[in-house]
Amino acid sequence: MDIVVFGAGSIGSLFGALLARVPDHSVTLVGREPHVAAVRDAGLRVTGVDEFVVRPAVTTDGTDLSADLALVTVKAFDTEAAAEELATGAFRAVCSLQNGMGNEETLARHLECPVLAGTTSYGAVRDSPGTVAWNGRGDVVVGPWEPTDATGVAEEVGEAFAAADLSPAVEDAAGIRRRLWRKLAANAAINPTTALARVENGALGDPPGSDLVEPIAREVAATARASGVDLDADETATAVTEVVDATAANESSMYRDVARGRRTEIDVINGYVVEQAREHGIDVP
Repeated sequence: MDIVVFGAGSIGSLFGALLARVPDHSVTLVGREPHVAAVRDAGLRVTGVDEFVVRPAVTTDGTDLSADLALVTVKAFDTEAAAEELATGAFRAVCSLQNGMGNEETLARHLECPVLAGTTSYGAVRDSPGTVAWNGRGDVVVGPWEPTDATGVAEEVGEAFAAADLSPAVEDAAGIRRRLWRKLAANAAINPTTALARVENGALGDPPGSDLVEPIAREVAATARASGVDLDADETATAVTEVVDATAANESSMYRDVARGRRTEIDVINGYVVEQAREHGIDVP
């Protein structure tokens, strides 16, 4: 499969590298300097869980590209610009693998091909040009967003991921929406709390940290139900606790952004919940 990874940050670089190991896949990374130059000169080096070097195609220009799949991994505040660039090319499908909510709607406004939603718990950090640290295996889930009956396309993407040993799951439209809201609950509870307190995720496993994250998880579940997505509060709170335990030694992406003085994704994580809660009359203090 021909694959464009639009956004060669941490997750984009990791997934691009894992997909590029498959002989039948042709991968192009769209990123920024100096990362692009480093990959072009010496390849993309993966460290951590496994160590290897691949040499995908790489560019800073995301316009006029064509592929079977565009995997979007930019920060959510860059989705609009990414969609505009992708719209100048031709793709059989585009899949968002981003944090937050609303990315799929943005992509669908600009693109005529099927838009898929995806979520992953793979861990990665790209701290130096040309290198990405693979910090942990996780799950990968994809499903149709628009149109909602594009399950066949989602299954093809799942097969492409499976060829890279990513062990994906493919959901229908209702299932992927539940998955995204469940991930949103984890991000809304863990990311800003760790960023404000300057702590690793594991600090939220016991009081006082655990006393902060559980109410947030329940608020997100209530907002999801009001928005038409069946999400149980108890199950969501338990799922967030499991994420905290599984990623105890990790720094959340928002904590890293704050520590480095970068813009965060607070608007599309907690901000999205607040907007939806306000629309449906849900209290989310």
